[in-house]
Amino acid sequence: MSRTPAGHRKPSRNSRTGPGAGSRPPGLSRIVPWFKDKPALIAAAVVAGVLALVSAWPAAAHWVAGAANTAWSDEADALGLQVAAKLGAQASQQPEIVSSGIAVTPHYLNPLRNIAGLVLERIDQGTDFSGSGPVYALGDGIVTSSVADDGGWSGGWITYQLTDGPAQGLEVYVAEDVTPTVQVGQAVTAYTVVGNMYDGSEGIETGWAQPGGANAESQLAVAGSIGGLGPFPTCVGYNFDELLISVGVSPAPNFGQTCYGILPANYPTAWG
Repeated sequence: MSRTPAGHRKPSRNSRTGPGAGSRPPGLSRIVPWFKDKPALIAAAVVAGVLALVSAWPAAAHWVAGAANTAWSDEADALGLQVAAKLGAQASQQPEIVSSGIAVTPHYLNPLRNIAGLVLERIDQGTDFSGSGPVYALGDGIVTSSVADDGGWSGGWITYQLTDGPAQGLEVYVAEDVTPTVQVGQAVTAYTVVGNMYDGSEGIETGWAQPGGANAESQLAVAGSIGGLGPFPTCVGYNFDELLISVGVSPAPNFGQTCYGILPANYPTAWG
C-alpha cells in the first residue's frame, strides 16, 4: 500500500494527455522554430560579439600594460624616495665638531688626532706640542725631506709639500722628537703617518717650511728673519696655528697675542 496519497501521484510519461503529449514541452517547441527561421540573425550576433571582443582587446591590453608600468613606476618612485631618505640621513649625520678632529678646512685633517697625552705649548717659528703617537700629514702632498737626526733641530726633520687645498704649493715641517716613517718623493694623504712622536725632552714643532724644505719659513727675510731666539709668536707660526685650529686642534696658550715678523702674501689667511 502506497504511503503517498493517490491524488498526489506523478503521472507517468505514457499517461500524459493533451496537445503535444509525448513531444517537447510547449515553451521549447516555440523557441526551436525561431532559431530555425533566423539563421542570419544568429550569425550576425556572433560576428558582432567577436568584433566587439577584438576591438576591445587593444584597449584592455593597453590598460594592463599601463597598470604594470604604473606599478613599476610606483616601485621606482618608492625606491628613489628610500635612497633619497638614506642619503639625507647620511648627510645629516656628517660630523661638524672640530674638537673631535673633523676637518673644517677642505682637504685637510687634524695631523695630531691620535697623539696620546697631547700637550699644547707655545707658538714660536711654528707650533710646539708634547705627547706621543703618530703624526699624520695634513692632506695630500709629496715628501721633500726625511731626516732621522737633524743637528739643527735636535731630532728628526720631515717636510712635505701640499698638493691640494687652500695651501697647495706650501711646505709643512715636523721636527724634533719625531722619528720619520716616510721617504723623500713619497706621496702622502691625510691618512699617512709621516712620523712617530715620542715623549722626549723637546716635544715636536710643526709649521710652515721654506720652499725645498731647508728650514722654517719664519727665518726667511720675506717673513721677518726670525729664528729660534724669537721674538714669538711669529706671524708665520700664528698662521699655521690658525690652520690647526680649523681642523680641530685647540689654540696654543699664546694664541691671541700680537705676532712678530711678516706673513708672506702667498699664505692664506682664512681657513674655516
